[in-house]
Amino acid sequence: MPFETRVANGSVSVRHAVVVSADGDRRFRWVTSLEGLRWQVEAASGGAEAMASMEQHIPEALIVDNWLPDLEVDGFIAWVRQAFPSVDILRADGAPVGDGPRSPRRHELLHVLRAAEEDMVETPAPAAVVPEREPAAPVPVIVPSELPVDAALLPGMIGNSSGMRELARMVRLVAPRDTTVLIEGETGTGKEVVSRAIHRLSPRSQKPFVTLNCAAIPEALLEAELFGHTRGAFTGAVQSRTGRIEAANGGTLFLDEIGEMPLPLQAKMLRFLENGELQRVGDNETVRVDVRVIAATHRDLERLSQERTFRLDLYHRLAVFPVVIPALRERAEDIPLLATHILNKLGETMPQKRLSQAALETFQGYDWPGNVRELGHVLERAAILAEDRPEIGMTEVILRRKRA
Repeated sequence: MPFETRVANGSVSVRHAVVVSADGDRRFRWVTSLEGLRWQVEAASGGAEAMASMEQHIPEALIVDNWLPDLEVDGFIAWVRQAFPSVDILRADGAPVGDGPRSPRRHELLHVLRAAEEDMVETPAPAAVVPEREPAAPVPVIVPSELPVDAALLPGMIGNSSGMRELARMVRLVAPRDTTVLIEGETGTGKEVVSRAIHRLSPRSQKPFVTLNCAAIPEALLEAELFGHTRGAFTGAVQSRTGRIEAANGGTLFLDEIGEMPLPLQAKMLRFLENGELQRVGDNETVRVDVRVIAATHRDLERLSQERTFRLDLYHRLAVFPVVIPALRERAEDIPLLATHILNKLGETMPQKRLSQAALETFQGYDWPGNVRELGHVLERAAILAEDRPEIGMTEVILRRKRA
């Protein structure tokens, strides 16, 4: 029977399976056995990579290991169960997950799992073989106890609106790759949160995540901060220093407010993005580094390039994969979830609070010019003003302005 392959549109790709494991040997055994039984197989080393695969083609079955390097297994399974309720999910030990659907070829899947485990027992890997990734505590999918399981789309990203779901889909697609990402959105929408989600769901998650706000450092010092400098390179350089780019070697560099980078430095940044080499200030030697770059801005870089205040070639190099974060006013339905999440976090250091219905309705009718950051500040101030009272009412809510 030929494989049925199609873009995900609600129906299942027959004899198509996704297998997820950080253990390369186990993945290889699963894939080889399934392909021998005429299955089409997509292999993933982590949850984010598997999510991206399933966004393209809904499989008939999913096999998931008991540990993932980037997501809690239970949180990952909960996401799959809700997003793709038709998929038969099995754990590495062959145990089915809940009362979900069963593939008509479940016996083949169980045979593959048993055979793979028997093979691994009979032919253990040599002691000298180094695993693909050192075991580490998995990154949790943040799901506060009072939120529905799908409220936390990805680590740190809260919301059920269509805009946030689309954003989460884009993050899942790009995270496993080294593609340069440009995050666009208004101030306070959570651009660093999204950048951290991309890093934490990527193969670089165990390597450094280094941030630099291009608007927070004086222009005269920004080049040295990015690229590093040698001793005596300029007045005050009493010793050599590694720059942020080099510090991120092997990991991710997050450049916030990239639109504020001065033009002369943009040319040097473009050269680095093109060849992966940097030159410290005051040094004639070049250094090659392996860094994934994520940039963010609240400004229209394309318009700035037309005004010749931002290089068009750098804009195109950064915007290989642009993602846009919706403003809070465009996703008012997420405010109850966000407010609950923020109050839960505040409740770790002060008495737990909840919002009154009147306060919640006011929040949903407000324009939130400062977006999620402003929501957090308003709730923290209100929680303090409420003192020992468990509920935050209108008396404690102070907003800058109301929507006309």
